[in-house]
Amino acid sequence: MTDVLSTLDDALARAVFNSDGLLPAVIQQWDTGEVLMLGWMNREALRRTLTEGRVTFWSRSRQEFWRKGDISGHGQYVKSAALDCDADTLLVQADQVGAACHTGSRTCFDGRGIEVVTGARPAAPDVAADRATTQKPKD
Repeated sequence: MTDVLSTLDDALARAVFNSDGLLPAVIQQWDTGEVLMLGWMNREALRRTLTEGRVTFWSRSRQEFWRKGDISGHGQYVKSAALDCDADTLLVQADQVGAACHTGSRTCFDGRGIEVVTGARPAAPDVAADRATTQKPKD
């Protein structure tokens, strides 16, 4: 059964912040699954995100809170939130209005692919063939 964080206090108590008091937050478009960006939240930014319906971050460079869209109009409206299995990363599903990236791109990951060697999952065992070789013939 899924562990549902039913109260704000439970979520804040469960979240594991790093040594700087921050939690990475992956922002995902709620209806398409598109990964939009990663931002950082402190305890107060997490509280605001969970209670105000707008994604709020902590700016590491400016040392202040910021909400996506307050200046640009490209807001992020919270649809759901979940902590990962270690409670040290937050996934926020949001409705993104306009660009998520400060460069004007829809996501912070547009056009920034890196060449990789691709992997392939091993072929699934042929269960039917395996059964045929292990079954005893009937008399």
